[in-house]
Amino acid sequence: MRTYTTSQGDMWDGIAYEQMGDVSYTDALMNRNQAYREYYTLPAGVVLILPEPVTPPPASLPPWKQVN
Repeated sequence: MRTYTTSQGDMWDGIAYEQMGDVSYTDALMNRNQAYREYYTLPAGVVLILPEPVTPPPASLPPWKQVN
């Protein structure tokens, strides 16, 4: 199990991008850490559990806008 300890001012999408490689993992990250969902900007020292990334990452565009 991978974890990430927040720094003051970390935001969900930034953590998803930096730790998992894509902002589309933001929902999965928040769902895995329900106790902190009410935070928009996280305080320092929160230990988050990182979900296992899937390959390819979840689509960030609706299917009709994706280019194959």
